[in-house]
Amino acid sequence: MSSNKLTVTALIPARLDSTRFPGKLLKDLGGKPVIQRTYEATCATALFDAVYVVTDSQEIYQTIEAHGGKAIYSATKHQCGSDRIAEAVQEIDTDIVVNVQGDEPFVSKKLLEKLLAVFPSDTDKTIDLASPMIQLTDREAIENPNNVKVVTDNKGFALYFSRSVVPFPRAHTQATVFYKHIGIYAFRKQALLDFSQLAMKSLEATEKIECLRYLEYGKRIKMIETNALSVGIDTPEDLELARQQLKQ
Repeated sequence: MSSNKLTVTALIPARLDSTRFPGKLLKDLGGKPVIQRTYEATCATALFDAVYVVTDSQEIYQTIEAHGGKAIYSATKHQCGSDRIAEAVQEIDTDIVVNVQGDEPFVSKKLLEKLLAVFPSDTDKTIDLASPMIQLTDREAIENPNNVKVVTDNKGFALYFSRSVVPFPRAHTQATVFYKHIGIYAFRKQALLDFSQLAMKSLEATEKIECLRYLEYGKRIKMIETNALSVGIDTPEDLELARQQLKQ
């Protein structure tokens, strides 16, 4: 299933109390809860040796188990998804951990394959984690602080993430390219365990972007360019769009 004998596990962090859309993971999407759709879509990629939903909600835990899925109960309250899956992964024997967002029921197999492909050839373990980015061309999208922008070095490693416009186009030229970070991660298990032991520093606290913690402590994030836009469910309107997509 996984290449070069690397064991690959998908973990889906799932909180019930979302700020913008409470209870969204248990909302109906074509006869099944959103979180169940995400779990099944992740399993259907056949890229993983194991797939688990990691949750502090008994309702979500029971929903996954009732449908024959695997869930891990995370009793602790966590500040972010990385902390939640770091707690869960301590007991799992795996090399690579992929964090799949619970509200993305149409997770792209092609995108996950591209992320996982960077690890087998990285024998020196220079890559701590990999994450995708997509080019932004619309001025409004570039300036929107909800879109986290990323800049990379010439080998595709992240230099910085920001809600501001980076790079700042002091002189507007065609050469300036902007990338939006997509919050899907493939980690080496050790990088994830390290993350949970590291205190939040000033850049992460300022921007409210968790992957800045990795950079502040010298971890290396390989960015993979993609054009695969996934449908995340952040609002009731997003849920309606997802229902339409499912029908198609």
